[in-house]
Amino acid sequence: MKRNRHFIILVLAAGLLALSTTTAGQSGASTDWPQWRGPDRTGLSKETGLLPQWPAAGPPLVWSISSLGEGYGSMAVAGDRIFVQGSSGRQSMVYALSRADGKGLWSKAIGSFGVNDRGSGPRGTPTVDGDRLYVLTENGDLICLKTDGTAVWQRNILREFGGRNIDWLISESPLVDGNNLIVTPGGRGAGVVALNKMTGTTVWTSKELSDEAGYSSPVVADVQGVRTIMTLTSSAGVGVRASDGKLMWRYPRVANGTANITTPIFFDNKVFYSSNYGTGGALLGLSAQGGDVRMQEIYFTREMQNHHGGVLLVNGYLYGFNNSILTCLEFATGRMMWRHRSVGKGSLTYADGHLYLFGEDNIVGLAEASPMAYREKGRFRVADQGLPSWAHPVVSGGRLYIRNQKTLSAYNIKAN
Repeated sequence: MKRNRHFIILVLAAGLLALSTTTAGQSGASTDWPQWRGPDRTGLSKETGLLPQWPAAGPPLVWSISSLGEGYGSMAVAGDRIFVQGSSGRQSMVYALSRADGKGLWSKAIGSFGVNDRGSGPRGTPTVDGDRLYVLTENGDLICLKTDGTAVWQRNILREFGGRNIDWLISESPLVDGNNLIVTPGGRGAGVVALNKMTGTTVWTSKELSDEAGYSSPVVADVQGVRTIMTLTSSAGVGVRASDGKLMWRYPRVANGTANITTPIFFDNKVFYSSNYGTGGALLGLSAQGGDVRMQEIYFTREMQNHHGGVLLVNGYLYGFNNSILTCLEFATGRMMWRHRSVGKGSLTYADGHLYLFGEDNIVGLAEASPMAYREKGRFRVADQGLPSWAHPVVSGGRLYIRNQKTLSAYNIKAN
């Protein structure tokens, strides 16, 4: 009898251990932010149980580091690590940090450091795909690493595809689509290219598209059965077929002649593009026929001239900065719901019913994601680093990550 009791206890213990391990694994996966704008490149987090209002001084600081050098890139969070680009001396770097305390685990120089009058260093966000990491620098150096820092392959997309570096340096974050890695060199017949993500060899180039690169990062989606890559080049909102790079539409009206930055928003066989400098936003309806996708303008609006801070789609409403004014539009119609000065011009992400706002003048804010009105739930200020705060905020694992040039800080935003 005693032996049976011991056996039952061991079985129960093993079951509890297996359950706790599985739960922890699921929790880790659900809170990862493995690339630019999160798991789906939408800027939306699925996390819940976060603070609905911040204390007067802001949420508690967990840790902060000041060793990243110059750069505007956001961060990827995967497993127990954070990956972020920066600089050291005259080198463009990628850093792997401990998620627990921000301490450095490894770093690697990828290419030469880019100097610019609007702030130097890298602008992109690393992309994590399984045990691999893809990083694109401000000068076009593209590298595939193991997540332990071991280099697998490397290419320079400007030199190899005949592209020219743009005025304020390459700013995109590489996109993984199945076995392919998508980047936009902007060369002749190579506005967009697909590389084999395991080897770096060229799969296809978009032969009908020779637009120079914009500052935007691409997204990919199925449009009525046709896998489609969408981005904003220097000259147009475009869509190319993911299987072979065929150009399926090119929509110049939404682009300006200075800087096209905002990542497109795709939903319900529609894509929303936006740019600043007096331009605006447009919703295009997409339909597939015979393996091609055609587009038709649904509306054009001057009420979403988004510069660099991105646009979110939450429950049928768009949120983003129209110039320096935070604005809510109805996605289907473009109808304005409200506008507010909020934290001033900035960037934003979403989690648990709220907008996490980061003004370029160093103010971090929390507001309800509601089409009814702007309702602020807290704000605090971070230290000025001498340049605008342009890195997008990240919500992952109950923490809010704020990067401002050399500094990266983690704040506890869990409700309990």
